[in-house]
Amino acid sequence: MESNSVKSKSSHPSAVIIGGSSGIGYETGIRLVNRGWAVTNISRTPCNNAKVHNICADVSCGSEAYAAIATAADRLGLNALVYCAGFSMAAPIEYAKETDYKYLFEVNFFGALKAMQAAIPLMKKKGGKIVLVGSLGGDIPVIYDSFYSCSKAALEMLAREANTELNAYGITVTAVLPGGTATNFTYKRKVYPEEENGTYGKSLNRAVAALANMEQSGMKPSRVAEDIYKILTAEKPPIIKTCGFKNNAKRMASRVMPERVTEYLNGRMYKQ
Repeated sequence: MESNSVKSKSSHPSAVIIGGSSGIGYETGIRLVNRGWAVTNISRTPCNNAKVHNICADVSCGSEAYAAIATAADRLGLNALVYCAGFSMAAPIEYAKETDYKYLFEVNFFGALKAMQAAIPLMKKKGGKIVLVGSLGGDIPVIYDSFYSCSKAALEMLAREANTELNAYGITVTAVLPGGTATNFTYKRKVYPEEENGTYGKSLNRAVAALANMEQSGMKPSRVAEDIYKILTAEKPPIIKTCGFKNNAKRMASRVMPERVTEYLNGRMYKQ
């Protein structure tokens, strides 16, 4: 269902944001519309900014995502795609339910893939920029949120490989890697209750509490949104962009330190 629609393509640069009703996606939309962009948000919940056009769709459903992006491009054009949709679940690998981790990958990875497949043909003539909001957790695992980390690692690799295929058409793909970010995403995480976690219950609870504290004391979503804006306006955007000096240092350190050292430090971070 569409709202705030217009009748013709805009003369301004146009962006589609998947998941722009809150958090990083919302802040990105604010920055773009305030700087002259035409912005369409695609999500199940509409963005409450009057300057942002809304198309309500479930990005885990491929046909809905395709139709929504095609509609947005037909009305406003398509210079940029920003994929911000995400789902997180805290569960032991041993007890994780198939329906949950499949849904997580549908939203976090396959939703991004489907959005790209819808946008790429519309960008090939004039070029465009695609930003995938990944996570530092794709490089440094989030304990008991392993499926989230796996999906974000896959998203990062998708961005790396997609550039090789799409550069000839003037299309760039960037994976943005925030660390802990203070949004309501913290409170939307699906946390398995203690009775479903077997012997992992207390350990999982400590990890979830540490993660929540890390997120809520982390950077503001506006800081990540500013990085996304710079990527969308850069002549040659990076393939991978880690947000913030500390997060970049963590990522670099995890790549040079012995794996067991990284594992030990990560365990201490999550109170293990």
